[in-house]
Amino acid sequence: MEAGTDIERMERIPESLWERIRAQPDRAPEYIALAAAERFGPAAEEWVRVAGGGKTPEKLARIAYRKHVRLSRLEGAALGVGGAFTAVPDVVALLWIQSRMIFYIAAAYGYDPRHPMRPAELLTLQGVYPTAAQARQALDGVGKRLAQAVAERAMRGRDHSLGRRLAKYAGGRIARRYAGRLVPLIGAPIGAVQNAGATKELGLRTLAYYGGAQARP
Repeated sequence: MEAGTDIERMERIPESLWERIRAQPDRAPEYIALAAAERFGPAAEEWVRVAGGGKTPEKLARIAYRKHVRLSRLEGAALGVGGAFTAVPDVVALLWIQSRMIFYIAAAYGYDPRHPMRPAELLTLQGVYPTAAQARQALDGVGKRLAQAVAERAMRGRDHSLGRRLAKYAGGRIARRYAGRLVPLIGAPIGAVQNAGATKELGLRTLAYYGGAQARP
């Protein structure tokens, strides 16, 4: 079960989230963060309760880190087979996995995964905002519109496709090599390597952020 010890069982992205992303792609980071908080906050809390017995916070966080890197690799290989037809779903699925990882690592270190600052910290760790306070203001509808911040930070190129925008949000290496994911079959190994690499980088930042120390691979 999602809330139990089977951390590698990943649920599908809610259709309601897909609808919001398609309707307003510029607000995708905001929608993903809020949906992740609703879906993964309670699940992460229950996972720690069930799986955390006898484990230090660091060990539990490392379990979450490794499992989500594996999930991102498997997801990239599976969806990468379809090339351009599955490139956008692949990136959105990766963002969903990465978001889940952040909530689970936070919970492992004793942070309340239901706290309203968790989705703000997610956006900060993803590089959308420089501080969690600014991200929280955006999520609350106060201050600079999040979509504008994404545009300033990640959409300076000429290609404004949804896939490329989300790829920049998911990780720099994915954005730089996004074209390779558009080729059927070839996109599978590329997606697996890129997804795992981007999730590792984000995971190490997350471990350091919540663990209060420099994380190692």
